[in-house]
Amino acid sequence: MNSPASQAVPSADDKTTRPNRKLRAIWLSDIHLGTRGCQADYLLDFLNHHDAERIFLVGDIIDGWQLKKDWYWNDTQHNVVMTLLQKARDGAKVVFVPGNHDEFARDFVGMSFDRITVQSEATHTTLAGARLWITHGDQYDGVVQHAKWLAYLGDSLYVLILGLNSRFNRIRSRLGMGYWSLSQYLKHKVKNAVAFIDAFESTVTREAARRGFDGVICGHIHKAEIRSIDGITYGNCGDWVESLTALVENHAGQLELVHWAPPLAVSSRKSAPATERPTPVGSVEAMLR
Repeated sequence: MNSPASQAVPSADDKTTRPNRKLRAIWLSDIHLGTRGCQADYLLDFLNHHDAERIFLVGDIIDGWQLKKDWYWNDTQHNVVMTLLQKARDGAKVVFVPGNHDEFARDFVGMSFDRITVQSEATHTTLAGARLWITHGDQYDGVVQHAKWLAYLGDSLYVLILGLNSRFNRIRSRLGMGYWSLSQYLKHKVKNAVAFIDAFESTVTREAARRGFDGVICGHIHKAEIRSIDGITYGNCGDWVESLTALVENHAGQLELVHWAPPLAVSSRKSAPATERPTPVGSVEAMLR
């Protein structure tokens, strides 16, 4: 079994030395456009260095929950949308699978906007013939489904922590230190959060197996991962507020977890083990019309 590959690459500011990659597929989730916590500059840099035949937007791309409370939309976030639209016009098949934060888009399932197709879920077949089920995953979160008020409260607390995280990393940057996610650290140290993540991963993997798929790719929990659970490949795209991660399939048919790190941090690529079977929007307003 091959061990996960990891390599240091130039910082996100060193755009001239990062190689451009052409891939079979890219999965992005939990971008949260419309919030101050969205790391749109790093995502834009990632998009400028990666092209793919298929791009899957796996939910929570636009944060409708926060936009209802406080409209925020900067030029970089606009450029992310325009870049995705341009990739679709250039021939990439772009599929948008809405999540709970952009659930308004579920009213448009089956429709296309500037060649971006909205689907409730999607599938993808790897070069090796493995069938992957693609879902945001909020349907398998009991809090979102049965206690939405609690989900809104948790979201508000999460935004507060992200604000602290941003200030904390500005101080680290001034001291010449690399990016470090306070919110991710707290999440992984809280026993209940760890138990929730484990239960979520097991639940969506079991559902993928029940449906006859070889693997599942999802988002929702902001915990980037790629591993095998009971013989089923589990992939989570992570997010673009904390993790700065994407899942990709390269032209060898391997699934990789790509970390697109800020300056002074380290970016790595983690591949699924070779022995696992699944490895062989014009403007926002235009999308809502």
